Order: sequence, then structure tokens, then C-alpha cells
Amino acid sequence: MKKVAVAMSGGIDSSVCAALLKERGYEIIGVTMWTWPKGKSGKEVSRFYSVVDEARKVAEKLGITHYVVDLEDLFVRYVIANFCDEYRKGRTPNPCIRCNEYVKFGVLLRKARELGANYLATGHYARIEYNKETGRYLLKRGVDLEKDQSYFLYRLRQNQLKSILMPLGDYTKDEVRSMATELNLSLNKPESQEICFILEDSYADFLKEYIPEAARPGPIMDRGGKILGEHKGILFYTIGQRRGLGISAKVPLYVIAIDRERNAVIVGTEDELYRDELKASEVNYIATEHLNKPARLKVKIRSRHQEAEATVYPTSKDKVHIKFLQPQRAITPGQAAVFYDGDVVIGGGTIQ
Repeated sequence: MKKVAVAMSGGIDSSVCAALLKERGYEIIGVTMWTWPKGKSGKEVSRFYSVVDEARKVAEKLGITHYVVDLEDLFVRYVIANFCDEYRKGRTPNPCIRCNEYVKFGVLLRKARELGANYLATGHYARIEYNKETGRYLLKRGVDLEKDQSYFLYRLRQNQLKSILMPLGDYTKDEVRSMATELNLSLNKPESQEICFILEDSYADFLKEYIPEAARPGPIMDRGGKILGEHKGILFYTIGQRRGLGISAKVPLYVIAIDRERNAVIVGTEDELYRDELKASEVNYIATEHLNKPARLKVKIRSRHQEAEATVYPTSKDKVHIKFLQPQRAITPGQAAVFYDGDVVIGGGTIQ
């Protein structure tokens, strides 16, 4: 019997994932990551204790062994430190992508193997398939396109994909909720938020505590260098932002760039938000070893972006130049550009 470690958060998705795999005959254990600094106090650490408690209750209900895996140091090193460093540079990071690569499907996968598991399973809405013709594992969108999470998983490698199960990729969110009811998993835990280590009402406080130097006021200016106002710190602004600028103008103005060297926020009209090309680095390919010629693909520039047709030009082993057929709004350095061929993730990289 194959043994599966299920990453459990006490929520509907990971709980149904564990129940489904148990029904399919796998030997299941539950593993919950502890990632928040234990020396901290307040709402954040209380929420992590709540996650552990809820996951343990679900494991008891399913009759499976539950482990808490302490990944605090690694999470701080690989995710929080990088998150802060990117904001210092005036970029907008996506910590979920980095966590998936280094922590959840990196260290936690190794810990699962140490516990005797053949696979690590998660409640992600994405699909993994093996292509016999190419001998490669494919990452595909989940069937529920509204919940699809393949964008956040584009950095996974072949040696990780072969040991990962994502059974929810074949279901819609409504079907998963129905299964939770049928399995008597009465879960009241709210949907997980995008950044697990920052509460929604404490984003500014977190950034000011960890990156105080990036909270230094500076000029808000237009492309020509004309000063229009003062910002409260570059870490509070991102490309496309309109609200909270505190300046008046004849036409609506948006953040169109962050200039870290001048500690300046650059604003312009909505038309100035649109670009038809970008460069991406740290490219990871999944469906192929690499691109050796330009390819016409669909590209997403953030998780909720409606992917757009583009030509992806490989410029080196891990860099690409992407040219869109139509200009795209608010292309943001630090975010990911992920390219698809139909439902298949070809690869992706970090927008420069």
C-alpha cells in the first residue's frame, strides 16, 4: 500500500484531499507546517496555533496520524526574508510561489519521505499528469478555472512533480464542498488568505516592522520629474494603484513605476499603465527542458489576470523576452509571468 503525507491546514480543501485519498486505499498521514516565528505574539501566532488545532481535529475524525513539522527557520529564510528584500527593491513579490518551491514542495516533501511517505498530497486546484511520449510530468490547470492554482506552482521541478498528488484538480470547488458535507467534515474555517503570514488588517504594520527603511517618505512625480506630492514609503505602493496617492489632478493618476534609487513613486495616466512586452528571468520549464525557438503561447502576468496571447522568445537558458499581441495593463516587476499551451504550464519566470 502506498503511503501519502497530506499537507493539512484544517480547511475544506486539505481535509477533503485526505479523505479522498484514504477512500482510494492509500495509507494516509497528516502533516502541518509550522512556519511562523514562535517567539512572536499576537493574532498571527494565535492563527497558526488554530491551524494546527483544526488540522489535528480533522486527522482524528479521519482516523489518521498527524504530525506538526517545524519549518520556522526555513520559512523565514526562504520566504519572509525574500518578501522583505523584494519590497526594499520597489518590487511586488509573490511569496506563495516561493513557499511552494522551497518550503512546501521542497523541505516538507523531504520530511514526508523521512516519515516513510511515497507521496506528498495537497489541496491545490491543479493537475499533474505523466506524458509517456516526452517522459516528463506535466502541470495542468485545475478543471475549476475560477479556483485554478497552477500559476502558483510553475516553479516545481520534475523530481518534485513525480512525488506529488493533487486530487482536487479534477473537481470544482462546489463539488469539494459537497464532498465535505457528505464526509461529515463540518468545517467552519474560512478560506485561506493569499499571504498566510500577514493578517489582512495588519499588512502595513508588518511591512513597517520588517522593512522600516522602505517606509521612508519621498516624492510622487510624473514621468517628466515634476513633483506632485509625497508618498509615505515605496513599500506601500504597487503598479496600477490609484487609491491612497493623496494627490489631485485633472485626470485619474495611477502608479506606473517605483524608482528605488530616487525613493520615488512615478505616476501617470491609465494609458501609461499598458505595455506590450516584458522580460522575465529565473525561468523554470516544466513541459519541456527548455525553449529553443520562439513560441506562441498564452501568458498570465498575475494570478487573477486573464491570460493573453504572446510570443515567448528565449534569450538565454533561464531568461525570456515576451511580446504580447495586445498591450497588457500593469505589468509588475516581482510578479510571475507564467506561460501556457492550452491547459498545460510550459513554464514561467519572474518579471524584471
